[in-house]
Amino acid sequence: MDIIVLVKQVPNTTDVKLDEKTGSLIREGLESILNPDDRHALEAAVQLKEATKGHVTVVSMGPPQAIEVLTEAIGMGVDQGILLSDTAFAGADTWATSSTLGKAIQQIGKFDLIICGRQAIDGDTAQIGPQVADYLHVPQVTYVAEIDNIDEKSVIVKRRLEDGYEMVESELPALLTVISEINKPRYPDVGKMIAACHEDASIKTWNAADIGVTVHEVGLAGSLTHVIKTYVPKFKRQGEIIEGDTKAVVRELIQKLGRSEGSTACKAVAAACRLEAS
Repeated sequence: MDIIVLVKQVPNTTDVKLDEKTGSLIREGLESILNPDDRHALEAAVQLKEATKGHVTVVSMGPPQAIEVLTEAIGMGVDQGILLSDTAFAGADTWATSSTLGKAIQQIGKFDLIICGRQAIDGDTAQIGPQVADYLHVPQVTYVAEIDNIDEKSVIVKRRLEDGYEMVESELPALLTVISEINKPRYPDVGKMIAACHEDASIKTWNAADIGVTVHEVGLAGSLTHVIKTYVPKFKRQGEIIEGDTKAVVRELIQKLGRSEGSTACKAVAAACRLEAS
């Protein structure tokens, strides 16, 4: 079984800062990591490889430093890595990114299954997987929580819904997007990661010419949407200090909380204040 996994190197969003003047992300000194959902996609692919004696290729699009996530993927048991890196790819929206990934997959050739993480933490669009499936004209199943059964012709998965699960069967080739519930990713093998850094390692870098696209089809030029402005919402907390006699303060607090419509928390606090006042 030939499996392709799509991964992305993303900034650690626990420490994201934006330039107030330009609205752009400040990347200097910002840690880059393997997208968390993609780690589960890798683990799912490696488990299938072990069960079916298959072959796993991991593909990522990004700057040269993104080779780090491919090295980590090989440490987890992936056979081959392909980095799509070209200045022409810069500024791509989800449409241009998906079509670039789709072109790369067509260049790879035969595949039985494509596995992606549900979404990337730096964009949260959850659009790449479905758009790649649409580009390649293959069926897709999203929010996969378990791969129940797979053979040469079809795959049966358990899919997460808002209020439960559903079992879905799809013919192959197909694309799956997985959620963290599906597995617990293994730690990368350090020896395999070191081997991946050698010149003869199975990590290749492809540019626009390698996948047969022009600069007008990819990146910012090939994007259908453009970000006008990025900013961090500003929230201002309004506080008030109530002073005076304890009972008078409690009574005033009860009145203020009572005016907060529909808030269960406020009603509970008000009730507690009434007990305290009594």
